[in-house]
Amino acid sequence: MSILEAFNLGQGFKKYFSIEAASSDSVRDEVFRVRHEVYCEELGFEPVRPDRRETDDYDAHSIHCLLRTSTEPSHPVGCARLVLANSHDPAAPLPFERTCAATLDRSIIDPAKIPREKIAEVSRLAVRSHFRRRKGEKQAAVVLQDEDFGSAEQPRFPYIPIGLYLGAVAMAKRRGIETLFVLTEPRLQSHFAKLGVKIQQIGGPVEHRGIRVPSMMDVNGIIKGLRFLVKPVWNVVQDEISASDNEVS
Repeated sequence: MSILEAFNLGQGFKKYFSIEAASSDSVRDEVFRVRHEVYCEELGFEPVRPDRRETDDYDAHSIHCLLRTSTEPSHPVGCARLVLANSHDPAAPLPFERTCAATLDRSIIDPAKIPREKIAEVSRLAVRSHFRRRKGEKQAAVVLQDEDFGSAEQPRFPYIPIGLYLGAVAMAKRRGIETLFVLTEPRLQSHFAKLGVKIQQIGGPVEHRGIRVPSMMDVNGIIKGLRFLVKPVWNVVQDEISASDNEVS
């Protein structure tokens, strides 16, 4: 990363990537194909499908974003999903509510008691293997590590995972979602703290493709708390999601 990019991460993001809401069948198809490549073919988390599209029942009430390279020809890099409450059955649990039913600390928060239209879960983050090159990254769908942030002498920024998370936040904000839940590695809390994002663990660890913990984030708190250097990335991501999100006026 150049010194200029280090002080204008938004321009750095645009130099390498673009992000869009999957508002059309064709873009959603790209999302499902990225998921299949990562979750089914590379990691074996899900069975290989004849149509090479990884989908599940939650996709019927989910929205998605797709990260691409900004160079031409553009190539898909990764994707993220936001699982919304099922409008036909609002009380139906989100994925993490099923996985962590026995470990959630409901004295911190009880998702069942929150207005369901105000909550969502970030899930199915996936980054294609070509963009997960380092040791240890091949066995995870998306990776965020301490060294991704570099040092004062050699600054770096993890555009791909942060871009996907911010894309999910931007989609949530547009739909009036107030609380986001995520099932992720225990280390995510310390990584997000570097960005000014507060993520709170709300239950004990579970085994789900590795050790994972349920956590929650406040959407408005994320946006307000972003560190000065990260805000330009948020501005770019928010603008690109808004421009492509045809499902919200």
